[in-house]
Amino acid sequence: MAGFDPQIAEYYERGEEQARLANVTRAGPLELVRTQELILRHLPAGRSLNVLDVGGGPGVYAEWLAGLGHEVRLIDPVALHVEQARARDARITAEVGDARSLDAPDGCADVVLMLGPLYHLVYAEDRVRALAESRRVLRPGGLFFAAAISRFAALFDLLIRLDRIHEPEVWATVESAVRTGLFEGHQPGLFTTAYFHLPDELAGEVGAAGFEAVRIYNIEGPGFVVSDFPARWEDEARRRAVLEAARLVESEPSLMGASSHLLAVGHRPDDRPI
Repeated sequence: MAGFDPQIAEYYERGEEQARLANVTRAGPLELVRTQELILRHLPAGRSLNVLDVGGGPGVYAEWLAGLGHEVRLIDPVALHVEQARARDARITAEVGDARSLDAPDGCADVVLMLGPLYHLVYAEDRVRALAESRRVLRPGGLFFAAAISRFAALFDLLIRLDRIHEPEVWATVESAVRTGLFEGHQPGLFTTAYFHLPDELAGEVGAAGFEAVRIYNIEGPGFVVSDFPARWEDEARRRAVLEAARLVESEPSLMGASSHLLAVGHRPDDRPI
């Protein structure tokens, strides 16, 4: 897509995103389970909904929602992801597109997911455009979910879990990201170019786009940095403890940024005349 950073495109064209949420070495299942439970908490029960999954990657969440009986259309800028989503589940409609300019009519969706685009729209004006587009295609009263990477995700991960922050180039990248929000992860083994949000900043951007009743959740809690995550996740009691720890602090203001990901939830105002 126009303006899509080629380094970001190259990162995703490796095909690694398809298995990321199942990767226990990176706490992917914790992110997946917690995101799913937060979404389900807000979705109305017993209804089939029209869901627009913007930046839906290879379709992990789209497949899950289709399996729950919802009609899901996925849009992603990476052609490989679109192919993978189509192959994952025939019920998913998937196509290449840009979160900043959606090929969708006004008010067509009951739910809009934006669980990836805010990571890689590093300029505020691009995030504003993407959020405005999501509001446009959402029906009045419809639900909006947007994920962001926490400003401190790399600091925690590279200090505690990966033990790489002592490397001079890694430290420079992390220090700059904490100061500015821009993560330029071009070193081997690091994430690609991304924007990392502060919790209040995410709430402000979503609210300024016209969404109401915006809530911000800490998705993973402290469990995303434990060094023995695979062993904990395999053991039922310890897995339950990791999840309960995340739930315990999901809305605690003083710990909101102490996570890998944040989730913003809001709705488009129902501005139709009575």
